[in-house]
Amino acid sequence: MKKTVSVLVVLLVSSFSFGQKQPQLSDPEIASVAVVANQIDISYAEIAIEKSKDKEIKEFATLMMTDHKAVIGQAVALVKKLGVTPKDNAVSQSLLSASENTKKELRAKKGKDFNKAYIDNEVAYHKAVIAAVRDLLIPQAKNTELKSLLEAVLPALETHLSHAEMVQHKFSK
Repeated sequence: MKKTVSVLVVLLVSSFSFGQKQPQLSDPEIASVAVVANQIDISYAEIAIEKSKDKEIKEFATLMMTDHKAVIGQAVALVKKLGVTPKDNAVSQSLLSASENTKKELRAKKGKDFNKAYIDNEVAYHKAVIAAVRDLLIPQAKNTELKSLLEAVLPALETHLSHAEMVQHKFSK
């Protein structure tokens, strides 16, 4: 699990940190990355709701599903309004590929091991997504409405991270 999470974090963060060349994304590509990132977290939440018996994990996963579906709804409404079709790209493909490995690893775990793996992944995933939104997607967004949506979503992602870290603390004892 740690390896897959690390790969995902590297994909999202290292490509635009420490002076390395950033992937250059168009607004349709940014829209695709945003939708894919939300869909991925929804898929993790679905697994948690199915597998976990822990009330706190289930509540957190339900919140992730609700909030990330709402963000997708906002993004879809915006791209329709703008007449933009999200465009698949290397970043969204890499995210999807890494998420398949993570989902496989999550499905293989049970009980407390599952709960810990799920919440550890949520913490790492939200850190990576926050960094990507803040350092890659917002700076590269050309359309002001797209940029505003990304900026508006950032505090919610930070709240998710704080919540995930609180839940994680329970499982690190």
